[in-house]
Amino acid sequence: MSATPQKNRASRRVLAAAAGLATVGALVAAMPAGAQDRGHGHGGGHGHGHKPRTVDVQLLSFNDLHGNLEPPAGSAGNVSETQPDGTVKAIPAGGVEYLATSLRTARKGNPYSVTAAGGDMVGASPLLSGLFHDEPTIEALNGLDLDVTAVGNHEFDEGATELARLQNGGCHPVEGCYEKGKKFKGADFPYLAANVTKEKTGKPLLKPYTVWKKNGVKIGFIGVTLEGTPDIVTANGVKGLKFHDEVETINKYARELDRKGVKSIVALIHEGGAPASTSYNYDCDSPGAGDGISGPIVDIAKGITPKVDALVTGHTHQAYVCTVPDPSGKPRMVTSASSFGKLYTDTTLTYDRRTNDIVRTSVKSANHVVTRDQPKAPDMTRLIDRWNKLAAPIANKPQGWISADINGRGSTAPEKPLGNVIADAQLEGLAPADKGGAEVAFMNPGGIRADLVHKASGSEGDGVVTYGEAFTVQPFTNMMNVVDLTGAQLVTALQQQVSGPNEASPKILQVSKGLSYTLDLTKSGADRVVAGTIKLNGEAIDPARTYRVAMNEFLAGGGDGFPALGQGTNKLVGASDLDLFNAYLAAHSSATAPLAPPATDRITVIQ
Repeated sequence: MSATPQKNRASRRVLAAAAGLATVGALVAAMPAGAQDRGHGHGGGHGHGHKPRTVDVQLLSFNDLHGNLEPPAGSAGNVSETQPDGTVKAIPAGGVEYLATSLRTARKGNPYSVTAAGGDMVGASPLLSGLFHDEPTIEALNGLDLDVTAVGNHEFDEGATELARLQNGGCHPVEGCYEKGKKFKGADFPYLAANVTKEKTGKPLLKPYTVWKKNGVKIGFIGVTLEGTPDIVTANGVKGLKFHDEVETINKYARELDRKGVKSIVALIHEGGAPASTSYNYDCDSPGAGDGISGPIVDIAKGITPKVDALVTGHTHQAYVCTVPDPSGKPRMVTSASSFGKLYTDTTLTYDRRTNDIVRTSVKSANHVVTRDQPKAPDMTRLIDRWNKLAAPIANKPQGWISADINGRGSTAPEKPLGNVIADAQLEGLAPADKGGAEVAFMNPGGIRADLVHKASGSEGDGVVTYGEAFTVQPFTNMMNVVDLTGAQLVTALQQQVSGPNEASPKILQVSKGLSYTLDLTKSGADRVVAGTIKLNGEAIDPARTYRVAMNEFLAGGGDGFPALGQGTNKLVGASDLDLFNAYLAAHSSATAPLAPPATDRITVIQ
């Protein structure tokens, strides 16, 4: 459920100067390996007669769409752009009506164009897609002419059987067909899962690679998700599956493609990093101190065979176009296009017909904003309207009122206003003795998928929170658990926010009112949580005492790198997180007394 990297790899910054790398434009990428010709005919050939030795292949890519068919609302729908004077501007972006226009415009004049994605196309989706088990998103991706995607961790949210249905089609096994006389066709592009095998047979769950072909040009695509997927998906979602090392898997299939004569290879990796700047137009290869990119993707990129020509990545929802040296020391392009369809990456791969390989010099790559001031694609508008009509009876029902934006996903602070609301809702709903007797509640930050936005999304009026908007914030509908944990286990859990798998990229739990502590980011590891400051209702946590703790079933299973939370006993299963959230909104707001954004004073941060 989290959207942050898990793997406990060393996260070293790559400095362009230290690595002796060329500028961002100095990289090249390669394409997918599969059985069928996947050219969508985005143009013609070079004509008859002598063929030039090289041909430019356009690779368009994006990642982490998460079913955001409509433009994401509030701050979660903005991208940051650094201006010439150094100031940073927020630009509203995203929505498949605009993404379709952007991709179709980019393809013009490029006879060799392939479109690939880095995973998490579905899952944690807004109601418009999530209510229908993401069939609308697969339909939209078919319309966007997506050629290939890797699986991400969220593709496993509903398990391998449901993922197979998204690939192959067929109506939902429980809810059936959503539109009379229409059967869901499935994805007309391959989902690649090279590093996911079935435990019983050891065989790949889905195709490991595909080969895109056009007029003799062949590009192989290998797709993997992060090896740590089981740590961030519910146990049911990954039941019966095994997840393997990203580097070993990619290198294995790159050798196989090479033996088959496919020399141009692109890896689609659902794992990523964090650039030094959040602006999409940041020069990731600038040589200043602290510049570059850090995170799990760095060591992955350094380990992947030079046979692979470019890496399309995702998972961290960051925007970057960087070069990271391959094992032979040569620069290689590593890209990511933020999330929610707000950006797309345009990479030019120069294909040498004599060697069948990508020329790894003069590769150009850049991220482009999917702006909302361009024409909408009419076919995507029709698709959205059609599904919105089906969703409307549920989506438009008012749940509560707010006086201003309450930021969750769009907040970069450790303690998020919406996180406090959600944790308070869980505590209030589960505090009664017959509901679990909860004394404190924890919410994982990655499970908060949007902001609550004051401006109306439809005809409901400003300040009204609809069921659809509440669902977009908490789309997993996780069942809540209340468990016994000792004070010592509680302290350990808080320390696990900033240590172990979470040390390189902290995951700060959102806590209910009454819990307070100091987070000292000048320290390292578990010491960043100052143990002596942890208090519940003004009293120091007693290591020997038992506390009743509320959290969603994902956290209660030790998910997101919190094994201490998985040690709970005397479990009571409560209502879903979404039901408690909606009940809290109803109880604490009205048209005349809307809910105001809460103070964020539970965690004292020292930086």
